[in-house]
Amino acid sequence: MRVLLVDDEEPGRINLRYALARHPQWRVVAECASAAAARELLAQQEVDLVFLDVQMPRESGIDLARSLSAMAEPPLIVFVTAYNAYAIEAFEVHAMDYLLKPFDDARLAQTLERAAAMLAQRQLAGFAPALRAYVAPPSGYWQQVSVRSIGRIECIRLEDVQWMEADGNYVKLHLARRCVLYRIPLSRLEEHLDPARFIRVHRRAIVAAEQCATLSVVGDGSYLLALRCGDNVAVSERHVEPVRARLAEA
Repeated sequence: MRVLLVDDEEPGRINLRYALARHPQWRVVAECASAAAARELLAQQEVDLVFLDVQMPRESGIDLARSLSAMAEPPLIVFVTAYNAYAIEAFEVHAMDYLLKPFDDARLAQTLERAAAMLAQRQLAGFAPALRAYVAPPSGYWQQVSVRSIGRIECIRLEDVQWMEADGNYVKLHLARRCVLYRIPLSRLEEHLDPARFIRVHRRAIVAAEQCATLSVVGDGSYLLALRCGDNVAVSERHVEPVRARLAEA
């Protein structure tokens, strides 16, 4: 399987090349020191996996990933960064994974295992539209999110989400018959949601507007929102009035 290394610093490329040498099924076919050089190479040569440094002069790895989304079949992307703050943004442009420098061989092996599983199970058909959906959603708001696990990408339509709640660094998406975990903080996801379709009811919960049924006060003076799906969600004091207004519009 063919690998491209993109890093403006030669030591970074050398370290990664040596680390990949322990995994002979992966072959480094080219190295580039800039996003422009990588773009030119990818126009002429197909690769399966790109290890992409986030911080590079002139054009970042994030920018290159966005341009690669225009390809009919973009390669899998793994961001390599020394800064943890870039991890969330990497996932927002649908990198398959990210490596935080310095990484060990076990972490690299985990990444390569995921990539190999996706390639073997031909999940790239789902990768291309998922990548484009993050980069340029048609309405300006996200229409779907892509939940990733080893060897699989599942696209979840946001219109199918009844409500969502914070779960550490993840968001638990409640669907009609199941729940799925999506790796992003709830506040970050909220920035991309259509406010006409979703309403914040608690610091830990967002509800689909069409699911709002009745608002009641429980014994201890707190508020509870009954949803049409049958679930009940706590409503914090600061969000009570917006919820009441939304119910009045229904």
